[in-house]
Amino acid sequence: MKEKIIFSVLALSASLNLFAQKTDKPNLVLFLADDCSYFDLGCYGSSDSKTPNIDRFATEGIRFTKAYQAAPMCSPTRHNLYTGLWPVKTGAYPNHTMAEEGTISIIQHLKPAGYKVALIGKSHVKPSSVFPWDLCAPLTKSNDINFAAVDSFINVCSANHEPFCLFVTSNQPHTPWNKGNPAMFNPEKIQLPPYYVDIPETRTNFCKYMAEVNYMDQEFGTLLDKLTKKNLTDKSVVVYLSEQGNSLPFAKWTCYDVGVHSACVVRWPGSIKPNTTSDALVEYVDILPTFLEIAGVKPLGPLDGKSFVPVLKGKAKEHKQYTFSLQTTRGIYSGSEYYGIRSVADKKYRYILNLTPEVAFQNTEVLSPLFKKWQLKAQTDTLARWTTDRYQHRPAVELYDLDQDKYCMNNISGKPENKAILKHMTKVLKEWMASCGDEGQGTELKAFDHQFKNPDGTVGGEN
Repeated sequence: MKEKIIFSVLALSASLNLFAQKTDKPNLVLFLADDCSYFDLGCYGSSDSKTPNIDRFATEGIRFTKAYQAAPMCSPTRHNLYTGLWPVKTGAYPNHTMAEEGTISIIQHLKPAGYKVALIGKSHVKPSSVFPWDLCAPLTKSNDINFAAVDSFINVCSANHEPFCLFVTSNQPHTPWNKGNPAMFNPEKIQLPPYYVDIPETRTNFCKYMAEVNYMDQEFGTLLDKLTKKNLTDKSVVVYLSEQGNSLPFAKWTCYDVGVHSACVVRWPGSIKPNTTSDALVEYVDILPTFLEIAGVKPLGPLDGKSFVPVLKGKAKEHKQYTFSLQTTRGIYSGSEYYGIRSVADKKYRYILNLTPEVAFQNTEVLSPLFKKWQLKAQTDTLARWTTDRYQHRPAVELYDLDQDKYCMNNISGKPENKAILKHMTKVLKEWMASCGDEGQGTELKAFDHQFKNPDGTVGGEN
């Protein structure tokens, strides 16, 4: 009888310990926008943007001013984010891509620790063997976030006392810009980036885009409200990411700074000092190892990313010396047959290598009515001619001083005083490419082999 009582006590103690371990682990929540230029948010300097939820959130945590992603396109970015591995290493480097079988994602890392992992919203990752989500709820027919699925997932995890990792991925402000209220913005007064051709159609389109930025901000606010109402704010680490720049020229599909520069704001009550800013270099590839350290989980295999928990907690000011990015144009809608781009940046300089400068760069934007109007104006306007020509025809090497030129408009690679910088950046970039198994143009030409094919043989699905 005594032995039975002891056994029962030990069993109860073990159960309580397991329960405590599960409930003590913080929830991990990440909201990802879609094609939002980082500087089009209020807390990142826009005087026109209406993003009250993101701006308020930034006062509750830490705002990173130098956060970057490995590719300026949706699919490789998401594979990189969820695996903590460089795109070429997993094979997920063109658009509409897929990771190689056997790749380990955040789901496999967190499940042994008792986490439930869900993706609610835009997916754009394959295959299911690499991403076996506990819940994967796609966007609604109107391309909105399924917040009913968010409620259900959180309620089930809370009822079962299970920590969760939740990715909420918006489709905004991805084109078509048909959500939100453009009347909130005055096309005559709104400030445009200096690399746009300033015509009425540009201003009208930009107002539609900003309306969707506001719509996305409301979605993020809805998510935060749900955490608050369920008393999970203090138990959750929340990350906001803006993804790559918008689809207008010189952002998405390019390695210019706005193409790969992302907003990144993190709230972690009790661990992050509110209303702080960091200029530490961090990357999307670092999110997974950061989440694992917060959860107290050791990775199942090698990772390319590095946890920036010390920066979050204020114990370190620096994180990385360089950030790396690549663009594979082969395989994008209406893209060039091939146009590979590789880039490395430190805090001051961005170096860009265009693998085939003899080829004209092309994408859906080049074929758009707006770009056609830009080209029409270019017939009589010197600045418009420079802008449109520069977008499609680029030199082999580009170098930009980000302190003086955040829009990457003044290529200083040809200045003699920058010769040492070019030599050094070339060496750093080539070493990174070699470490990834990136053969440059050879890798570009294999892009079709790494795209997900539908049953009818077509490529794609989500943009």
